[in-house]
Amino acid sequence: MQPGPTANPALDGVRHIIAIASGKGGVGKSTVAANLALALQMHGQRVGLMDADIYGPSIPMMFGLGHVDPHTANFPVQKFGLKLMSLGFLPDAGKGVLLRGPMVAKWVGTFLTQINWGELDYLVIDMPPGTGDAQLTLCQTARLTGAIIVTTPQDVSLIDAVKALNMFRQLRTPVLGVIENMSYFIGDDGKRYEIFRYGGGRKLATETGVAFLGEVPIDPRVSQSGDIGEPIVRTHGDTPVAKAYFAIATAVIDAAARAGSEALPEVQL
Repeated sequence: MQPGPTANPALDGVRHIIAIASGKGGVGKSTVAANLALALQMHGQRVGLMDADIYGPSIPMMFGLGHVDPHTANFPVQKFGLKLMSLGFLPDAGKGVLLRGPMVAKWVGTFLTQINWGELDYLVIDMPPGTGDAQLTLCQTARLTGAIIVTTPQDVSLIDAVKALNMFRQLRTPVLGVIENMSYFIGDDGKRYEIFRYGGGRKLATETGVAFLGEVPIDPRVSQSGDIGEPIVRTHGDTPVAKAYFAIATAVIDAAARAGSEALPEVQL
């Protein structure tokens, strides 16, 4: 049995802490985290977004922010009504970081315990892919409301998603549900194309006994908006993608309110 989280005054004012996780890279987890955080904020919630992907911090670029002077800056940085923290804000981040697992854990712990997050309804944490030191540190340092697993529809992504789901259950962390990203694409001809197959996320949720929080379609404007530093829920709020995020935000609010029941049994591969 893993040790539980320790007392953490820096998070005393945070009602819900939600980890956005995936078993593998390339599923759009950071994009989901950024847009979900903004969608929650646009639902009237007080939201922070912590970038725990120490090796590949992408949140600064997604919000149009660069390096800041750590001696004069006030952390967390604020943008679009969100409180943001990332290793990418620090001047040496662009040079690349060579970090062993304990140093990754140290940075995650620092963001959780030494940043004044203040009063928040939700602290959304963009986790690195996989099941390593960052995830273990998070679950031991903070009392999570739960984790959300991001996957794409194909089997290779689902296999790793189950591993991530299992890890959180082993750490006695509730899994709030599954989001299927890149579910389908609507072409200029109006037809629906399921490029990476379809329905894997819902199937995973059903087989593991967790909620299916929603599916996000493919739209080139998602990456375009991220590249200019303004996530799609702000730039194109009337698109199917943005509407999907708004619906998912509502589902997450409901799931967080229900969280706290006894842990589910571990899922077997």
